[in-house]
Amino acid sequence: MESTEILRQEHRVIEVVLTGLERVADGAERGRAVDRAKADRALEIVRNFADRCHHAKEERHLFKAMEERGLSHQNGPIAVMLQEHDLGRGHVRAMLEALPAASAGDPAAMRDFSRHAREYVGLLRQHINKEDNVLYPMAEQLLTDADDRRLVEAFEVVEREEMGEEAHEKYHTWARELAEGR
Repeated sequence: MESTEILRQEHRVIEVVLTGLERVADGAERGRAVDRAKADRALEIVRNFADRCHHAKEERHLFKAMEERGLSHQNGPIAVMLQEHDLGRGHVRAMLEALPAASAGDPAAMRDFSRHAREYVGLLRQHINKEDNVLYPMAEQLLTDADDRRLVEAFEVVEREEMGEEAHEKYHTWARELAEGR
């Protein structure tokens, strides 16, 4: 299905960002102040690409289509995915709160930033695995070709309204640079 393939491709970009975020956490764990520029970029990608764009596609469109085909959002895989999205948002908020002091070299803030970065990375890697290997195959079984076409169209609207022109390319470039340590 084209809709789930779009989401899987976005997961590959998010995984690259997670690698970059790990590099930022590595530095803090070695006693270096958090690199503000790299942390800002990683968190911008996470907040805008992963959450406002990718998670919006899932929460507003994919999950709702799956519910229309009989899957509950109150328990089961959709409920787990929604809970994990919220947990991830909490870690991102905590990193944002710790960042000013962590980038100034405050040891407690560096530990907080690093801890939340590690927990976020671990959560997202497991989350992506569940979606790629459990949730999306379920969607591919439940949804019709017409559902898939509607989802792809809805995803394009999210792209335009949430991301804007050329944002994907910018975030892809930043993700690669972060993962390479640049």
